[in-house]
Amino acid sequence: MKKIIIDTNFIVSAIRFKIDIFSELQRICDFKYAVCIVDGTIDELEKLAETGKPKDKIAARISLELIRNKKINITKTPPKNKRVKNVDLLILNLIKKEDFIVATQDKELKKEIRKKGAPIIVLRQKGYLKLII
Repeated sequence: MKKIIIDTNFIVSAIRFKIDIFSELQRICDFKYAVCIVDGTIDELEKLAETGKPKDKIAARISLELIRNKKINITKTPPKNKRVKNVDLLILNLIKKEDFIVATQDKELKKEIRKKGAPIIVLRQKGYLKLII
């Protein structure tokens, strides 16, 4: 079973563009998968919900609620005091160890993931998801 890691900017963008991530994942994935999120992403969403721009605040709050309601698996990383501040680095470290697909809109992160040969899920034309292998 593959694990799909959802990045902060991906979930916020999907919420803002009113994309149903879960039905889209079913559409593009013809294999067994589990959706997960890095605990650092939760931290980023909480911070964004408090201090972000108005549209981002709303999207972050909805994202946090969606994570709770859909019971998305939260992948634990080292304790906060030892945790890498950059969530992108946490994700890059995870894909080295296991079979992950990363859902992201981050240009730099996509470039690094491609170097490692891992698949990526991206948002296209503000309306649908695409799996890039």
